[in-house]
Amino acid sequence: MRLGATLAHLSDAPPYPVAPWARRLTGAGFAHLWAPEIIGRGRLVPDPFVALAAAAGATDGVGLATGTIQVPLHHPAELAHRMLSLQAVCGDRLALGISPGSTRDDYATLDREHRSRFRVFDENVVRLRELLERGGDDRARLADPPLSRPPLLLGSWGANVEKAARSFDGWLASGYRASPAEMVEALGRYRAAGGRRAVAYALPVPAGVDLGRLREDLLRYADAGFDDAVVVVEPGGPDPERVRALLP
Repeated sequence: MRLGATLAHLSDAPPYPVAPWARRLTGAGFAHLWAPEIIGRGRLVPDPFVALAAAAGATDGVGLATGTIQVPLHHPAELAHRMLSLQAVCGDRLALGISPGSTRDDYATLDREHRSRFRVFDENVVRLRELLERGGDDRARLADPPLSRPPLLLGSWGANVEKAARSFDGWLASGYRASPAEMVEALGRYRAAGGRRAVAYALPVPAGVDLGRLREDLLRYADAGFDDAVVVVEPGGPDPERVRALLP
């Protein structure tokens, strides 16, 4: 199982300076770096497209991914343009974690309807896929070798676990509020439905975390068959080098 980390934290402290933090995480040995989309929750979380573009320029080789873009908050054409622009910066290092979103505050901030988010997500993803594929076709005449569409990873729970297996390139299982047992149970459903890449995402690493317990959780996810895990190292938490050393 590969271990990644987020470029942003979720506390009220000022954001990490993206480029130096990306270089430190990469130097510590994390395999991929992730950037969430959070708007309107009372603290600044850097825009994921800006953060990942900065990280791409500051690092080499490490994977880069959004986790997650809340599709109903965007027009699909605008979103496809931003995604393809980011891919032009990141190349084939990029993966796109997307979701219907869950937090009402993000929707209220942008005057969007929260209750209809699952319907709007399904509708917009159809158009988004078309636009991303069309962008790939256009670039095929210009790039050597051509860039394919970045993989789309669905971050969602409930019946969407099986949807992620059937219709997406991977699944993000958020561990921010779910227990390890819930994560492993859902992974079983995902694999039974034919799912491919599975990511134990947004595992909190706050100040005072029990590193022994965190190591046990990471090994449990690895033994269960998750392909990746992604930690959120909060300000005041352990050095990222110590966190990375928990997983051989």
